[in-house]
Amino acid sequence: MSEEKEKVEKLTERIDELLIILNSVAEDLRQVSGSLKSLAVSQITQPPAGPAAPAPETPEVYGKETSIEDIRMMFPEDLEDLLSFEEKQDHIVIKPRQFLGSDNFAKIASIVRGIGGDYVSAGKESHFRVPKK
Repeated sequence: MSEEKEKVEKLTERIDELLIILNSVAEDLRQVSGSLKSLAVSQITQPPAGPAAPAPETPEVYGKETSIEDIRMMFPEDLEDLLSFEEKQDHIVIKPRQFLGSDNFAKIASIVRGIGGDYVSAGKESHFRVPKK
């Protein structure tokens, strides 16, 4: 019986070690995801170099309309968590879940403008709007 107990304890220790490793990998993936989102946003929001290039448009994925997920991917995770996304017939509505503050508002507005959207000021119903096409 004690031999079986030792096996169970060793398995439990091994599971604990694996959980620590998996948590570390998950944190690394979160950081990489955040970096990739920031990189994508910076590429979209930077002014084009060279002769008059066309204004940036809402990204299209393989000729399809832009989806909520396409828009979500434009925001770093910390900003995405502050927003709710709703799909309408011809645009995506982005509403703050809480007070954004001037810095976060400016970052979000820059990203939205970079993908062809705009801000609609309507008191408590204020929101950002990004066209699907």
